[in-house]
Amino acid sequence: MRLHVDQRHERVLELVREHGSLRVADLAAELGVSAVTLRRDVEALAAQGRVHRLHGAVVWPGDTDAEAQPRQESAEGAVIGMIVPTTNYIFADIVRGAREAVGAKGGRLVLGMTGYVDSEDAVQAEHLIAGGAEGLLVAPSWFGGVPVGGQEKWLLECAVPTVLVERSAPAGNPAAALDRVRTDRAHGAAVAVGHFASLGHRRIAAVLQEGPHAAQISAGYLAAVQSLGLDVDSGAPSVREHGDYEAGLDYLVEAVEKRGVTAALVHNDEDAIVLVPKLQARGISVPGDLALIAYDDEVAGLSDVPLTAIAPPKRSVGELAAKLLLQRLAERASGQRPAPRQHLELLPDLRIRSSCGGEALVS
Repeated sequence: MRLHVDQRHERVLELVREHGSLRVADLAAELGVSAVTLRRDVEALAAQGRVHRLHGAVVWPGDTDAEAQPRQESAEGAVIGMIVPTTNYIFADIVRGAREAVGAKGGRLVLGMTGYVDSEDAVQAEHLIAGGAEGLLVAPSWFGGVPVGGQEKWLLECAVPTVLVERSAPAGNPAAALDRVRTDRAHGAAVAVGHFASLGHRRIAAVLQEGPHAAQISAGYLAAVQSLGLDVDSGAPSVREHGDYEAGLDYLVEAVEKRGVTAALVHNDEDAIVLVPKLQARGISVPGDLALIAYDDEVAGLSDVPLTAIAPPKRSVGELAAKLLLQRLAERASGQRPAPRQHLELLPDLRIRSSCGGEALVS
């Protein structure tokens, strides 16, 4: 027979008093309720000062050793949910960084994937929270990297602390008040343009994918071109327009042969690797006729002509996002006033290889 809420509270107090501390998951199993229900009970009791709630555990108020744990930012037993659209491309290292950071504090990372289907974001979140996740790291399936049409609504109603990963909301959107950690991709594009300029290139182009990061990369590219007084060759198609590479290839060949373009930024590595032999087959040598910089540095160094590339700090994004979320959980558990929300932007590196000419500096 299911207990009334007041009876559950009394049973929780009885069990915690007896054992000193218990994991939330164990309490839920003992009482035959979901982790979400038990967590609400514990939060109500903690608000009354009758128990202390730590990461994944409930502690009797007299346990002074346990009371010190939030100050040490221990995450022993904490379950952190992470929602990503895929574990390919940049997300493999982001997930790895988050998992290592959570594991180093004694917690466990649980993964949910959406396949870039935006309706799956809330479904995965509900599933992870019901399974005991106390906080969420979220890379929503926002095609342009920012929410449109109310895609952020479920995040604002989420029952646990959340940190956005490689996504952001524009100023004025309520989700802009969420913690977030992302790569400053505009800075990365500007670094690429600056490298071209340092090598003497004056007219450059960019061939980019559509997707969550395109707007940032394009903005950084255009701002740097203007700042450095370079000539930009406009009108580039998406690199895979019409389902193949021919539109991007035709554009680059014409830009080199007819408009004096000598350098191009291509997002991403795989597309740049495909384009190099196609350009060479059309009589455009890399780097002789066209210097090339790829964006992402997943496999750029494995190209037949090793590609200079912009490398986002993927593992660090995951690590710092996880640490920020663990900080929020520690603040909530100890009842201390939360520190100001944070927007962390990490700067990518430039990894110089052969595709811009000169001696390669990294393998």
